[in-house]
Amino acid sequence: MLARTPALLMSLPKIRAWDFTLRTFTSSSLLQSSSTAPKANGILNEVRILSTCGCIDEALSLFFSASPPPPLPYSQQTYATLFHACARHGYLQKGMYLHQHMLSHNRSYSPSVFVTNHLINMYAKCGDLKYARQLFDQMPERNLVSWTALISGYAQQGQACECSRLFSDMLMHCRPNEFAFTSVLTCGDYEHGKQVHALALKIGLGASIYVGNALISMYCRCYNSSGSDSGDIDEASTVFETMEFRNLVSWNAMIAGFQLRKLGSKAVSLFSQMHSDGIGFDRATLVSVLSSLSESYNDSLHVGLKCCFLLHCLSIKSALVLQIEVATALVKAYSDLGGEFTDCHRLFLETGCFRDIVSWTGIITTFAERQPEEALFLFCQLHREGLAPDRYTFSIVLKACAGLGIERHAYAVHSQVIKAGFGVDAVLGNALIHAYARCGSISLSKKVFDEMRFRNLVSWNSMLKAYALHGQAKEALHLFSEMNVHPDSATIIALLSACSHAGMVEEGIKIFDSMLDTHGIFPQLDHYASMVDILGRAGRVVEAKVLISEMPMEPDSVVWSALLGSCRKHGETQLAKLAADKLKELEPRNSLGYVQMSNIYCSGGSYSEAGVIRKEMEGSRVRKEPGLSWIEIGNRVHEFASGGRRHPQREAICTRLNLLIGQLKGRGYVPETSLALHDIEEEHKEEQLYHHSEKLALVFAMMNEGSLHHDRSVIKIIKNIRICVDCHGFMKLASDLLHMEIVVRDSNRFHQFKNGMCSCNDYW
Repeated sequence: MLARTPALLMSLPKIRAWDFTLRTFTSSSLLQSSSTAPKANGILNEVRILSTCGCIDEALSLFFSASPPPPLPYSQQTYATLFHACARHGYLQKGMYLHQHMLSHNRSYSPSVFVTNHLINMYAKCGDLKYARQLFDQMPERNLVSWTALISGYAQQGQACECSRLFSDMLMHCRPNEFAFTSVLTCGDYEHGKQVHALALKIGLGASIYVGNALISMYCRCYNSSGSDSGDIDEASTVFETMEFRNLVSWNAMIAGFQLRKLGSKAVSLFSQMHSDGIGFDRATLVSVLSSLSESYNDSLHVGLKCCFLLHCLSIKSALVLQIEVATALVKAYSDLGGEFTDCHRLFLETGCFRDIVSWTGIITTFAERQPEEALFLFCQLHREGLAPDRYTFSIVLKACAGLGIERHAYAVHSQVIKAGFGVDAVLGNALIHAYARCGSISLSKKVFDEMRFRNLVSWNSMLKAYALHGQAKEALHLFSEMNVHPDSATIIALLSACSHAGMVEEGIKIFDSMLDTHGIFPQLDHYASMVDILGRAGRVVEAKVLISEMPMEPDSVVWSALLGSCRKHGETQLAKLAADKLKELEPRNSLGYVQMSNIYCSGGSYSEAGVIRKEMEGSRVRKEPGLSWIEIGNRVHEFASGGRRHPQREAICTRLNLLIGQLKGRGYVPETSLALHDIEEEHKEEQLYHHSEKLALVFAMMNEGSLHHDRSVIKIIKNIRICVDCHGFMKLASDLLHMEIVVRDSNRFHQFKNGMCSCNDYW
């Protein structure tokens, strides 16, 4: 069959002297002797033994050196064995040379279906589906293995449409086996998976352990057409529970499914059942369960830490703690559950010689979001061990720089990126745009963007988000008009966010209305939330509520949060209560609904209603996120909490703060006591406002002006929640009094206070 395909032969690499070195085990007399059957048989047996043991180079060297080469009918098993070895190790080039060798030396013979199946499998496993499909299409005769090999190849390459199409064609020629079902279930969507499930049951393969495992993974991975989370995971659970036989893969698939769907408590519970039943576990089991802990015990960190400790003990007892994936998952779990950084670092160091750049990147990733300062410390440690960061390491470190918000750190990493030869890397360029923007330097973000040789969609989106973060909506809209790539959903979000921060309502409405007609982008929840925010901030709260009622999907917590914030700003108590109730229903552990309603009642003087809200919040054991601020002085980042109790220099800071407050009152500062959460004396309300974390950070920066790393005329403060009205007015007056620029990055945007004005124009 293949002897009659000259096009395929010509498309393969030209044959040349093979560059494998002959090993000492080959005998020159054997290779130079005539090709008698016994000697040829000995060579072929030797080749098969070597390839089976993984010595591919030696096996191919010996096989190609046989003179003359054994004819195809005599050596088909050997060719098949070698093709199989190349497929197993991903040796595409070697497999192609072997294929050419077979075609060149056996023009009068056609390989059997058996050999051609191995060829298809080799090309498919090595990712060259074009050759695999060409071979398949030219086969005069196919069997079940032919179909399954190609279907498996499409599945492994994620080509769901081709995989499904080929599986459907297969049904007209032969009955699929469990491996074909497993392959087609590994890709594709929910609806197609349901159909394959039904077919498996119909032909009696529903009880196959391989099909069952694939079904569990499919249901956990795919979402049904309604967008519901629970329906699919329930179906996965049903498959798991009804399986007559289960292996470790079955348990791992179900635990991983719960973890993927953020049902951590169910993952932990299933692992407990698995362990009590005496079923063993492996690396994948521990990684999934450890990754579930932060979701399971988010409200009971001490219980979560205890569970993490028990899993740590199991990993030590089983020696799986030496696996870098397990060690990294342990570190992340301890970190998410509030464990000490020193303990996490020590655990990572215990992996010893198993640490490489991948494991270092993993541990840095663990701390990048929650503890960025520690992530940067680990990055420095990586250099001390003599390891060279790759592009993935740099991208994670830049994410940590963005979280920390200190420009000099981002600048230092940027210089290392250039030194390492990644200066033209688009991914790192995008990360730098984001990092500089989050550090308060929109000019450096723009410089990186302008100097990029190649800009992808993420590059444009990153720059648009940077403008939005700094409230520069006109610049964002101008940049959008220059985009030379098709926008996506994230592009529209960035533009709507920019319009929201600048009060550009009509422009925002125009962008939203043009999404589908102009750009072919269907509005999603985030787009509706942005529009609710745009309308609500502008006081058009009723229109925002109408938009929510007209949404084609159920509004989520982000939508209701946007409406609630608008109601708080404009005093819409009744509508705020509706939004708060919806928010508490969707996220019962979120304090935002309680706090905002309490603020609304306090602002209106309804302290009894505010008290009821506070008692309800306490009864539900919901805790308000504390207001925190950070500022860099010298080589340290100092953290301040409202009240200043966390800082050792609290007394000196409060003394200096009182002096500043006196000066600002002379310039018209009047504390916004209506914002106080408690029905207490007026002087106590004022004291609460005086000790907000950003005020303390400002005063501490004034006390240490000589130690500021950046321009001494600029003070940069980072805050974890939105700045309040009182602190906003305070910072405006302080910037004018001190003749300094004060930059505050809150959870929503940047505020640049200068000469008694703010960059947000009091619109936030």
